[in-house]
Amino acid sequence: MKTYNFTLRQLQYIVAVAEMLSFRGAAELCNVSQPSLSAQVAEIEAALGVPLFERDRRGVLVTVAGQEIISRARRVLLEADDFIEAANRFLDPLAGTLRIGVIPTIGPYLLPRVVPVLRKAYPRMMLIWIEDKTEVLVRAVGHGDLDAALLALEADLGGLDHEVLAIDPFVLATPPDHKLSRSAKPVNRAQLRGERILLLDDGHCFRDQVLEYCSSAMLEELGFRATSLPTLAQMVSTGAGITLLPSIAVSTEAGRSQLSIRRFSRPEPFRTIVLGWRRKSAFAGTLRTIADTIRGGAHLNSRSSGVRPLFNGRFRRQSATER
Repeated sequence: MKTYNFTLRQLQYIVAVAEMLSFRGAAELCNVSQPSLSAQVAEIEAALGVPLFERDRRGVLVTVAGQEIISRARRVLLEADDFIEAANRFLDPLAGTLRIGVIPTIGPYLLPRVVPVLRKAYPRMMLIWIEDKTEVLVRAVGHGDLDAALLALEADLGGLDHEVLAIDPFVLATPPDHKLSRSAKPVNRAQLRGERILLLDDGHCFRDQVLEYCSSAMLEELGFRATSLPTLAQMVSTGAGITLLPSIAVSTEAGRSQLSIRRFSRPEPFRTIVLGWRRKSAFAGTLRTIADTIRGGAHLNSRSSGVRPLFNGRFRRQSATER
């Protein structure tokens, strides 16, 4: 059997130096003295036979060899974390701490339903929720900084494994006195032609999904870009333009901003809400159980403010480009 002349702790040290680009900062991060950390880094460099860092008075640089080796060190440490977590899960698979990300266009509307259900179902489990954009969350899950995330399947999930929670159709939101608010019938994409539309800022996957649906309608995008759905709804209520909202947000935003809401005619735009996690995660079994609990207990298929159910069996899983 092969023996190794370096330790996991030494791998943690070189990753910390690469992240901080400072031996002092890395020592503080690892809660160890700087001389001890420097000695351990020098030891692993000697064991590997290649320099990982260039050191001078201006700071620390990662060498070309260091970039490759530290990338692999991160993967080894991630597998080590999974190794420990897998053992812990055999003791009690529904206890401990889970760090779950959520995108801003889902979090404020889904978490109030989900958190009480999960707290009741898993009293020994602590859930830590982190809100951020899709790209940031997918990267954090991939690196092991998060265990899972609530995302839209239509975005780039970077190969994450997932469970579908619900289908979230998009609706048209206009000011109450807008011409498109005069009918209760479903609106079609052609009727949007020439309208002024308000959208979220770059980086929000919901923005990309709306643009994809509206690409053939020749709408005029206004220069203002909102950072959140509440801001978007407020701007529409002032008469600045129209927008699309996910159904999950309608009961909150339409009432607060006094918007007129219309469904779209079939095939209508929608997104697929999923719980995603890293492939081979030690938490995979637990996360599938949690996803099943969310589907069954968070009232995702209940009607809200007159809009149709969030989950409906007649929808199949398809991409926005199919519409």
